[in-house]
Amino acid sequence: MSETTQSLPPAAADDLAEFLGLVDSGVSQDSLVKLVLAKHVGSEAELQRVIIKPLLIKAQPSLSFVYRYKTRDITKNLPLAEALARVAELVPESFKNAHLLTLTDEVQLEFSKKNKTTLFRNKAQREREVPTAGHDREKKRYLELSRPFLTDLGVTNKQHELIPAMSRKWKQINKFIEVFSHALTSSPLKLDQPIRVADFGSGKGYLTFAIHDYLRNTLQAEGCVTGVELREDMVTLCNNAAARLDHPGLTFQHGDVRTVAPTELDVMIALHACDIATDYAIHMGVRSGAAIIMCSPCCHKQIRLQIQSPGLLKPMLQYGLHMGQQAEMVTDSLRALLLEACGYETKVFEFISLEHTNKNKMILAVKRTEPVAPAQLLARIQELKAFYGITEQCLENLLQADGLLG
Repeated sequence: MSETTQSLPPAAADDLAEFLGLVDSGVSQDSLVKLVLAKHVGSEAELQRVIIKPLLIKAQPSLSFVYRYKTRDITKNLPLAEALARVAELVPESFKNAHLLTLTDEVQLEFSKKNKTTLFRNKAQREREVPTAGHDREKKRYLELSRPFLTDLGVTNKQHELIPAMSRKWKQINKFIEVFSHALTSSPLKLDQPIRVADFGSGKGYLTFAIHDYLRNTLQAEGCVTGVELREDMVTLCNNAAARLDHPGLTFQHGDVRTVAPTELDVMIALHACDIATDYAIHMGVRSGAAIIMCSPCCHKQIRLQIQSPGLLKPMLQYGLHMGQQAEMVTDSLRALLLEACGYETKVFEFISLEHTNKNKMILAVKRTEPVAPAQLLARIQELKAFYGITEQCLENLLQADGLLG
């Protein structure tokens, strides 16, 4: 037992013992899905988190530890007894947050700077078959079909059965919550404090209701969620549903990212905001101090009209499709680099389309706990702009006007 663990307050020691017991049970009952250790406070400056999953090595149950650094991953496979001992050594001495996922439980243990603990536990029957220790697990579902809002919004029938025509939407909702869940685990946000969310372009409210339900009912956190939508009929429909379904802390407003701008925000969501509307959304998220920014860009007209491609690329770019793909790649790369310069860890990846189109890219930015020196990143941005002859980029202008780029 480490010196840190021995010095824990009695209540914290009890929470840690309960959590480690749940990990042990998950392993022994073959129900462990994943254990993520985050909020690193150890001596390795580049280490960000450890992801632990079960596997078989020569027919022997083991645990795989993926040590995720800023620029690389290192995997270590350990026998069960040694692996469980290693988890006990890492929490809370090296990691202040542990997120356990099993077939029947979702549990988060978080330590404050003074080693006071918060333990959240949600028991739920997951929608998956009993897995093996190989790679054949059915995909995890982050929401249950029994949730009332799904029936009200037409995803399920009155018997809480999935309506076949809504199967794709159901997958999209779960994928979105999965991305959000992972981002929340690695963010500086604490579940014992209200989490303020704004969803711009909320539409019929599928994702807005889902994230509120996930915060309130799965994580038992206080979610204060606002959906913002230009269509007044959708705002009325969603507000009526929120009142009817007893969703405290969930409201919908008429407007867009330029007219509804909260001064403080924890999570900013803007999916399929057209052209520079995505830039305004990202800027608003940064300006409002959002710890998590989730954007799914749509259209890239501003950059496409400016790009002056090198002569060597002209044979490739004579095709309109390739021109559009180039504009998309350059635009979203600039956005990601600008977010990095503002102190976010940023990822760009393919995401299941939310409107049944091929616009399925997501920019996910999570606020770093340690500040970054933006000079090198800003230099790369200028080099990229110069290479393509770009003179103006909306997000960069907005951030510079507010003095947010250092």
